[in-house]
Amino acid sequence: MDAFDDFDIQTLAIRAGYDQTPEQENSEAIFPTSSFRYESAAQAAARFSGAEKGNVYSRFTNPTVRAFENRLAALEGAEACVATASGMSAILSTFMALCQAGDHVISSQSIFGTTKVLFSKYLAKFGVEISFVSQTDFSEWQAAIRPNTRALFLETPSNPLTEVADLQAISALAKDNDCLLVVDNCFCTPMLQRPLEQGADIVIHSATKFLDGQGRAVGGAVLGSSELVGEEVRGFLRTCGPSMSPFNAWIFLKGLETLPIRMKAHCENAIELARWLSKHPNVEQVFYPGLESHPQYDLAQKQQSAGGGLVSFKVKGGKEQAWTVIDHTRMMSITANLGDVKTLITHPATTTHSRVEPEQRLKAGITDNLIRISVGLESIDDIKNDLMIGLDKL
Repeated sequence: MDAFDDFDIQTLAIRAGYDQTPEQENSEAIFPTSSFRYESAAQAAARFSGAEKGNVYSRFTNPTVRAFENRLAALEGAEACVATASGMSAILSTFMALCQAGDHVISSQSIFGTTKVLFSKYLAKFGVEISFVSQTDFSEWQAAIRPNTRALFLETPSNPLTEVADLQAISALAKDNDCLLVVDNCFCTPMLQRPLEQGADIVIHSATKFLDGQGRAVGGAVLGSSELVGEEVRGFLRTCGPSMSPFNAWIFLKGLETLPIRMKAHCENAIELARWLSKHPNVEQVFYPGLESHPQYDLAQKQQSAGGGLVSFKVKGGKEQAWTVIDHTRMMSITANLGDVKTLITHPATTTHSRVEPEQRLKAGITDNLIRISVGLESIDDIKNDLMIGLDKL
């Protein structure tokens, strides 16, 4: 990786993190093996003890997985990366590794529904206290701090309302109170935003989304310092085993090669769609950080290089009207995934946030008339026309 320190991020996405094997392949190799041979019993003992670096067992050391970790670390500017079986297992691994019973975690209320369930139901079961606060009201973050607060968690922009958190302000709050700031960077990717440069301690990814880019595999990643991630989180992974498979790692590794050009194209389509939706008479409100009407537009301009590929909007009416728009699309995929080259559409209140209590959903702004679109790379005219069918029927 050191040989690529002076290269642009677009080059790092293609070249960083991989050591060519003696076969001299040009495309990265896949190592679908569970275990590795040793030259002697002494070498096996040295590998297991950590005295000698090298492969031990694919649950926690695999060359293909390591290549993906190294490349993503280069893109995020991180000392260490740990790849996991999913985005949710990345979040679980982080908090199980770094928290203990009696600790307190502050989370934005504007997070993925399953993450909220993980915090409020499962981490709470193990004695970790959770407080949910407004993503954008800094005073709520300040008021929620306690002597036992261990970490602050947020995703920015948020899912699905694209709320933008002030990373530098919240980072300063965390440091002043000896806490960790954990940022889910799934929607921006390091192409649009690098949270570690803005004060975050740990960055989380669902590699399933934009890092892959074609909806082919499930995976996650945790990035940060050699101590927090390279030792603590990797130690949890080694023991508890929420590991990424070598084949999935290879898919993500190849996905990273096109990440810069894909994110540019996603953003170009998304801003045009957001502006078009803003003018439609049957659209009540559009949520996209690249729109001048977005409440955190100035902040987004400061800490993101573009608005991202996620657009949400409220139609005039309720669930029936939202479903009418969704059901009349001909091209879009009705699915709760995001970050695909295909445009994806979903109704958050009954899919991604359906397990969240109705009162908490409303508090987070997830209303029945809200639709989320992961804007793909098809013709923008075709995307607009696909939505127009249902919108014009309202």
